[in-house]
Amino acid sequence: MANMILKFEFNSSIEKVWEALTHSDTLAKWVMENNFRPIVGYKCQFYNKKIGLTVNSEVLIVDKPYKLSYTWVGGPINTIVTWTLRQEGNTTYVHLEQTGFVEENQEYNGAKYGWTFMLEKLNELIR
Repeated sequence: MANMILKFEFNSSIEKVWEALTHSDTLAKWVMENNFRPIVGYKCQFYNKKIGLTVNSEVLIVDKPYKLSYTWVGGPINTIVTWTLRQEGNTTYVHLEQTGFVEENQEYNGAKYGWTFMLEKLNELIR
């Protein structure tokens, strides 16, 4: 198994970053259209009609504003995404871990590239 880990810093409050991770309308601006709700056990989808992608998710952990985890299942990927947030001063540190990849293959690298790209969009959104 391979786990993808990315770390980011945002010059925003932890509350603002948490909102961007948990509100459906905001998520749609930097991830994909979705019907996400931060409720443990809630089943939702992220979708991109343009490329025909649907990701099925179930919320596993909601510890506002510090930790959020949900399944991320679509195509050949059956993984768990976990966000951990920590604020120091005016900086919020975000640790993203996506677990369950079989190996560091095309899906792993695609996810790593995709999350990096999306988090850059998030940084622009919450400035």
